Amino acid sequence: MSEQPSGRDTQRAKVYAAEVFVRTLFDRAAERGSGDIEFFGTRLTLPPEARFGSVAAVQRYVDDVLALPSVRDRWPVGGPLGVRARRGVIAAHYEKLCETGVIAVPDQRGGSWALRELVVLHEIAHHLCDARPPHGADFVATFCELAEVVMGPELGYVLRVVFAKEGVR
Repeated sequence: MSEQPSGRDTQRAKVYAAEVFVRTLFDRAAERGSGDIEFFGTRLTLPPEARFGSVAAVQRYVDDVLALPSVRDRWPVGGPLGVRARRGVIAAHYEKLCETGVIAVPDQRGGSWALRELVVLHEIAHHLCDARPPHGADFVATFCELAEVVMGPELGYVLRVVFAKEGVR
């Protein structure tokens, strides 16, 4: 699918809704103590999801992901990516300053929802995919592929199915 010429981020809400659904799957699996789930008629095992206790831990994770040979080979021009604390607790975001990308994550009480692997991978995908609109088809493909490379094929499958269910292209 070609991106919208205006660059409007028309599917942002759908992408976020799909990701909330996937995070809920992970949360429920963690509550049960097992990654085994029934997912649209398929039995599969979700991979463990990392949780982070600090911005420094997120930075170490980001550095490790970007150093993976499979990530470097697939996305060779990612460039440096820093992580900083964000004051608000309702959002994480990615920004590009000159040639350096920065992920901002809440580190205060109430922001722990963002200190998790799925959210951080979403922000890393923004760094690896500079397409417009920010949550368009190119970004979604990058996020799915990155999640699959880092966390496993089950997560790639789950994301693709949930994005399709939400009407994300």
